[in-house]
Amino acid sequence: MTDQTVTGPLTTEAGAPVADNQNSQSAGAGGPVLVQDQLLLEKLAHFNRERIPERIVHARGAGAYGTFTVTADVSRYTRAAFLSEVGKQTEVFTRFSTVAGNLGAADAVRDPRGFAVKFYTEEGNYDLVGNNTPVFFIKDAIKFPDFIHTQKRDPYTGSQEADNVWDFWGLSPESTHQVTWLFGDRGIPASYRHMHGFGSHTFQWSNEAGEVFWVKYHFKTDQGIKSLLQDEADVLAGKDPDSHQRDLRESIERGDFPSWTVYVQVMPADEAPTYRFNPFDLTKVWPHADYPLMEIGKMELNRNPENIFAEVEQSIFSPHHFVPGIGPSPDKMLQGRLFAYGDAHRYRVGINADHLPVNRPHATEARSHGRDGALYDGRHGRTKNYEPNSFGGPVQTDRPLWEPVDTTGATVEATAPAHAEDNDFVQAGNLYRLMSADEQQRLIDNLAGFISQVSRDDIAERAIANFRKADEDYGKRLEAAVQALRA
Repeated sequence: MTDQTVTGPLTTEAGAPVADNQNSQSAGAGGPVLVQDQLLLEKLAHFNRERIPERIVHARGAGAYGTFTVTADVSRYTRAAFLSEVGKQTEVFTRFSTVAGNLGAADAVRDPRGFAVKFYTEEGNYDLVGNNTPVFFIKDAIKFPDFIHTQKRDPYTGSQEADNVWDFWGLSPESTHQVTWLFGDRGIPASYRHMHGFGSHTFQWSNEAGEVFWVKYHFKTDQGIKSLLQDEADVLAGKDPDSHQRDLRESIERGDFPSWTVYVQVMPADEAPTYRFNPFDLTKVWPHADYPLMEIGKMELNRNPENIFAEVEQSIFSPHHFVPGIGPSPDKMLQGRLFAYGDAHRYRVGINADHLPVNRPHATEARSHGRDGALYDGRHGRTKNYEPNSFGGPVQTDRPLWEPVDTTGATVEATAPAHAEDNDFVQAGNLYRLMSADEQQRLIDNLAGFISQVSRDDIAERAIANFRKADEDYGKRLEAAVQALRA
């Protein structure tokens, strides 16, 4: 741990020495406090402003620094410099989080986990902002605010309501796959160290020759998968709301550095149009039999933040932070996130959030013409703030970070064209049938316990019908379990 002992006299924020930090100034020993006591006013005003708005989603989280090391040559697929040679190391900052809970929520709850990695590459920061599941509840960002509203507190009751959750999921059948993941055995990880991570979306890789590949990222925990049963989680959440944050911090403190082996699935671009599933649909996976996992590296976390607020709360991740050789896909959820995350951080932390140490590039300098605004530190000095200019300022490279994607047709508001085996239920059914009998029973019990809380039969019936479409046995058993609880 870095020794940050500070010696010398206590000062104000402006550096003036403080004579008395125990007593405020008053009109006589027993009189009212004086407005001229600027130390008192400074401390109270600073205290009132010490919190920034919490994240709308992923508010509750923990983070750590570490390294990513390349273990395989992938130069035939991407020209990204940080992936250019075996053995190359890149610093990273990784943040784990729950999705729906607020900043004071417990860690051990049934909720997807955010899995965000910031690579401090020599070509700028690359942010991979994913989850601990390979799929998601919806496939179009226009539905995201509605979905999150169902997970948050109801406007009238102030609590999360089963009616809202299951009404939306029942009316959004594409959620069936992710809900099956969430209510299965991996729905409550035992710790952040004992879960996988996924980029979830499809991303573009392009090589020096301009060839395009579609990829999906997988971070496989080297600690092994460990999860909590619902009863175990209920106890832990009450006894130790900070369980996952504490586990991550203490494991690093004792030198037990968590690590993940990183893989990608790679699809040549010309195979995407005829692939049996829409390869850009966030509610679908690419079966490994079609596109096997290919190891590319190892991520290890080995250093804790010194200050949670400065380095975890004020950290920003955005899917639009790409580097040369990596770019987006036509995934409509990803396209929405390219805007939403950066916009959220500009509101939440400030227009100059990228200037904070945790968010700044490490191996290169950001050279933009952005100026001024809250927290601006004057880093650009007297340099010109426009381009083109005649004073030697930074200029464009004339080479896009990623390759263009062909588009055709009129502007429309529509779902993506269906592929041969596209529907909202087939992969949820496949996942159910992969489970052992005991896993299936726990899945049924977890779902039934929540569905039985809804107040209207039509909401429960519609939700169950989606699972029946995924697998007849799945729906039949779930219906019986819900009826037994509602009897």
